[in-house]
Amino acid sequence: MPTRVYLDWNATTPLRPEARAAMLAAWDLVGNPSSVHAEGREARRLVEDARAALAAAVGGLPRNVVFTSAGTEANALALSPGLRGPGGRRVERVLVSAVEHASVLSGGRFPADQVGHVRVTRAGVVDLDHLKTQLMEGPPALVSIMAANNETGALQPVAEAARIVHEAGGLLHVDAIQALGKIAFNISAVGADLATFSAHKIGGPKGVGALVVAEGIAGLEPVLRGGGQELNRRAGTENVAGIAGFGAAVKAALQALPEDAERVSTLRDRLENGIRAIAGATVFSDDVARLCNTTLFTARGLKAETAVIGFDLEGVAVSSGSACSSGKVQPSHVLSAMGYDPATAQGAVRLSLGWSTDAEDINRALEAWRKLGNTLLKGLR
Repeated sequence: MPTRVYLDWNATTPLRPEARAAMLAAWDLVGNPSSVHAEGREARRLVEDARAALAAAVGGLPRNVVFTSAGTEANALALSPGLRGPGGRRVERVLVSAVEHASVLSGGRFPADQVGHVRVTRAGVVDLDHLKTQLMEGPPALVSIMAANNETGALQPVAEAARIVHEAGGLLHVDAIQALGKIAFNISAVGADLATFSAHKIGGPKGVGALVVAEGIAGLEPVLRGGGQELNRRAGTENVAGIAGFGAAVKAALQALPEDAERVSTLRDRLENGIRAIAGATVFSDDVARLCNTTLFTARGLKAETAVIGFDLEGVAVSSGSACSSGKVQPSHVLSAMGYDPATAQGAVRLSLGWSTDAEDINRALEAWRKLGNTLLKGLR
């Protein structure tokens, strides 16, 4: 039986060998990282080493890294109504782009009447003019814009958005979960006040995330209250093994980034050329800067659920969008926000590549799409 092909890296990635080794070593430690004895200090060392690794990778300071249970919790922690900027002014509402992940789209812990949305263009890029208008129509806001969209791969103008937001007296949160390890991302360089990350998107374990806060940001309200872990910003005993794996994955991903990005980009372009040649397929956001590994496409009459099953039967794992919602038969909110009709928004398939994807994987995916496309064309005649 042929080996299966995994092309759903934006949903989750395989565990990197470096992360696995770090986790195995951590599991042998008995100490609680909050304990002051030698065993506790050794566990604490692993946590702090990982904290330093993530901070160095994204241009933050170790003391401003907060580990969480996942990217979703990190986003909830970031979207805090109590946030204050360096001048001490408190944000009074939140504005989120219309293509954000579900954990951001509803506005986190802000009341519903304090949540606004920013439009995107047909290409899936945040409309900065609309952002300016929204900022002028109310009190200081926390704005949340992802660095790279998880469905289309479109890169967002976060640096430009930061300038606009700061001029209006607001703060910027960047969900950089899909960006880390795929593009260079530096919280200081883009001007982000808060940024969120997730271990399992870069070859680390599932169930570990992080929030990195810029200097001078105050008023972060914990989601979980209890002990004084994470400098009183997130209660609960730290997941030492998971955090150690996160730190190891960060180091490995950043070291491999330039070479991996170039190789994967070449494979992605070949994949998309082959997809377009069959059944009149359309690739979304292909006219703007995107992640090197992400392809979202559709064809007339295509139903995403049927296509995902068809690929799976051919031994190729793909998805119909975000892993948090791909099990639901409903239109993509990302494509809907981009102005596509419900039928198109419900017929999109996402393929995402990674560091172990090779030319044969692309061949297998295109062969599967040829079979599906031919079946689709027969049904439209």
